[in-house]
Amino acid sequence: MQKAVINLETLSCPSCLQKIENALKGLEGIKQESIEVLFNSSRVRVNFDADITTIEAIEKAIEDLGYPVIKSRVKSA
Repeated sequence: MQKAVINLETLSCPSCLQKIENALKGLEGIKQESIEVLFNSSRVRVNFDADITTIEAIEKAIEDLGYPVIKSRVKSA
């Protein structure tokens, strides 16, 4: 299991949280209960199985919604 912290450009509305959360829930390999979208710091925390999905796929899912990713950090959980 890998732990990712993804920094986004500033989130402008609380409904953004729901959109990001729902997009990540739709990806395989993500531990559903680990998804945490932090509005005030514009960060996403998530645990994922690197054998099933990649940080690039997670970033793409977020960016496809129109939320640019500034940087990501991944470490073993």
